[in-house]
Amino acid sequence: MLLSLQGATVRFGGRAVLDAVDLGVAEHEIVCVLGPSGSGKSTLLRAVAGLQPLDSGRIRLDGHDQAGVPAHKRGVGLMFQDHQLFPQRDVGGNVAFGLRMHGASRTEQSERVRELLGLVGLPGAAGRAVAALSGGEQQRVALARALAPSPRLLMLDEPLGQLDRSLRERLVVELRELFGRLGTTVLAVTHDQGEAFALADRVVVMRDGRIAQSGTPLEVWQRPADAFVARFLGFENVVEATVVDGVAVTPWGKAPVPDGAPQGARTLLVRPAGVRLVPADEGLRCTVAARTFRGTHVAVRLQPEDAPRLEAACALRAAPEVGDEVGVEFDATEIAVLG
Repeated sequence: MLLSLQGATVRFGGRAVLDAVDLGVAEHEIVCVLGPSGSGKSTLLRAVAGLQPLDSGRIRLDGHDQAGVPAHKRGVGLMFQDHQLFPQRDVGGNVAFGLRMHGASRTEQSERVRELLGLVGLPGAAGRAVAALSGGEQQRVALARALAPSPRLLMLDEPLGQLDRSLRERLVVELRELFGRLGTTVLAVTHDQGEAFALADRVVVMRDGRIAQSGTPLEVWQRPADAFVARFLGFENVVEATVVDGVAVTPWGKAPVPDGAPQGARTLLVRPAGVRLVPADEGLRCTVAARTFRGTHVAVRLQPEDAPRLEAACALRAAPEVGDEVGVEFDATEIAVLG
């Protein structure tokens, strides 16, 4: 492992904001740490960077214990949400900053700046003033500056948080391609699951200073570890159920579960795509309480008579209107029995 955390703990006022975390990041791997505010994800990043000392535990880079190693000697790159560019320097001066600190010659600086600005999609921008750049362009400059000294590990703190959604979605694809081309090892923190799932080889979900789940984006999405992870990912159809012989008894009635699902008292996740609308005299009778246009589909909120609300995903032309009566059936392929 290029990066290894063993029992990493940070306490503020006696409370563990990072609580005995074990985490490894392999060389060339992109790991995104997700979690709500206060989950410990930014503290984890700061600890690895050397900006926050551990109260206990170890951090190793390339097998070397980082205890007592100052931030500027750890060989890691760090890019913050607010860019933190130097306004008095032009684009080239910002990108070259780390190279100057490492004693690179002017010729080396110039060549590396030219190369990196080309990589991040800003060729020829070295002489531009930082204040004249858009938010997306400033983000690219901050990335080039972080990459300039060829860090062993690049760390991103909410890297696209200040950008509008369409720009974030475009840049995250570009970042994934760039890191793959460069073979960069990345540890990023974000609260945006869409961003993390698009960027990462592995997603780590944190809660109250601990790791709630770690896995590939597909693993975490298809099988959240528990109700907290499921709800954090945006799933609302999460209820307690009893699973017996391939059937879950839920507040919504009986629902099929996948073959081999664990039995007994469990937490059930029904993805919106697994809530099928049928005529009102079939299945679970519901009233359409709300509907929200989501671009590719309509999210429909359904209110059964004596059960929690359900969310269904409907095709644009097939979505019922608010106040309509519909029936609901469940698709076992879109149901997960959680731990």
